[in-house]
Amino acid sequence: MTALADTRILTGRSLRHITRSPDTIITTALMPIAFLLLFVYVLGGAIEVGADSYITYLLPGILVITIASSVSYTAFRLFMDLQGGIFERFHSMPVARPAILWAHVLTSLLATYVSLAVVVLAALAMGFRSGAGIGAWLAVAGILGLLTLALTWLAVIPGLTATSVDGASAFAYPLILLPFVSSAFVPTDTMPGPVRWFAEHQPVTAIVDSVRGLLAGETAGSELWVALAWVAAILAVAYALAMKAYRARIARTR
Repeated sequence: MTALADTRILTGRSLRHITRSPDTIITTALMPIAFLLLFVYVLGGAIEVGADSYITYLLPGILVITIASSVSYTAFRLFMDLQGGIFERFHSMPVARPAILWAHVLTSLLATYVSLAVVVLAALAMGFRSGAGIGAWLAVAGILGLLTLALTWLAVIPGLTATSVDGASAFAYPLILLPFVSSAFVPTDTMPGPVRWFAEHQPVTAIVDSVRGLLAGETAGSELWVALAWVAAILAVAYALAMKAYRARIARTR
């Protein structure tokens, strides 16, 4: 119970920092919305995606980019706490040590959901429509939440090990670029051979395709299970590496 109580208190602390600086969430949502505007109104007319409107096809990939952009702030906040001596201060107090990391992770999850909601509202204003029911929307929220947890734990690693602010947040750049080599923006069958093979066998394509199918009101197929397997694998590996980095960091500060 102590760990849960400490996590709740520390999460409240992190959330208060965000509410005092709401530009973090606004900035996180601005880039995905800019991508929406660019691809829908500038490039969308040149991309053939079948019967669906392009914004309907595009939105799942933009949501993945939103998550990647959002979790970079976790690495930044962790790094700043370390530089400011906050971790050492907490370690000198009767605070459950896992709670320190979990507070950052849960803050990232809640802040990312807000950013995702802002992006979805922008897409609705631009003409996005979905025939999905409440169950499908909850499934989408669940998949995106699990992906956020996985990538947030991945962000914890550079947050604990980086030697500069730029190094702490730069890890997110490959995550933001990965959707561009997937089915997020164009169908993979339009890509040349090696690029197509990579696009069809990387996690973003499975995640985007499963979210796209759910938002279209389709029955969940094999893509959903592939997506969940990818997310679970990333989460397990990221969590293990993050905890290893945390233990190493604690050992250095003793």
